[in-house]
Amino acid sequence: MSICFPATALLRQHHEMPNVLRYHAQDSLKDRDGNTWQVILFPDSLKTSETKYYLRLVGFPGIKSFNHPQSLEIITSQGNVLTAADAYPQSAPAPNVGQYDFTPIMLDLPSKGSLKLAVVLKENNELSLKIPNQVLTEWQLLSKEIEVQ
Repeated sequence: MSICFPATALLRQHHEMPNVLRYHAQDSLKDRDGNTWQVILFPDSLKTSETKYYLRLVGFPGIKSFNHPQSLEIITSQGNVLTAADAYPQSAPAPNVGQYDFTPIMLDLPSKGSLKLAVVLKENNELSLKIPNQVLTEWQLLSKEIEVQ
């Protein structure tokens, strides 16, 4: 007999600056090679009046390096392909960090199912990460949290 527990979504809070509290979704996921990546979706409304969403991918230093500029491909479990532009077209803060503008595709993300993230890294290595439904639920909650504020 197997017992299924409901998936819980967790949004984290951080102080972006004094008196400014922000929410973000942060998860550790393994790629198909077994390397762990931090996957962080966060809103940014400090530079403009419109909230922008960014997805940051961070790997362990020295393991794999991003090739900038390189768009991120997002494949839904329904087979739809979305693209997020590289937010570091010139240079990233570190070779193991990639960041993508999710603002244009936030409304196109499915509310159920899973996603696959894919991007070609340096040395023609492909980073492929499966985003499970639980993480997708966090992302949906994050966008709803911003609407309420």
